[in-house]
Amino acid sequence: MALVLDEDSPLPEKPADVEDLVRRLRGHIIRLSVAVPPHGPAVRRAQRLASAPAPDGYVPSRVHLVHLAEATQELLAIVRPHNQVDSVPPSPCRSRRWRKPQINTLRGAVFAVAFALLILAASLPRT
Repeated sequence: MALVLDEDSPLPEKPADVEDLVRRLRGHIIRLSVAVPPHGPAVRRAQRLASAPAPDGYVPSRVHLVHLAEATQELLAIVRPHNQVDSVPPSPCRSRRWRKPQINTLRGAVFAVAFALLILAASLPRT
């Protein structure tokens, strides 16, 4: 959907790219239509769009692609509030993500360790 509906995303130039996106969106519609009430208007509209063949021509095929993406987005909006997976809180192991430290932080840590080792080495008695 993002490849079609994002403002910064250009529409595909090649007919093969359009066919690939149409095939993907049809698959999404099929999967999402299982999770919503079967007689809802959004499901009927999405299934009607998914079963229709992609029209020929540059503009009509891209318009059809945008309609499929919008129908998929509409089904997703219906499924998301009822989806139990979204309501489960993330596990604590997955929520803790280590940030990658900045290079200056690493340099400072190395310097501090080296300085501490230098002080330790200087304080040891010589024999």
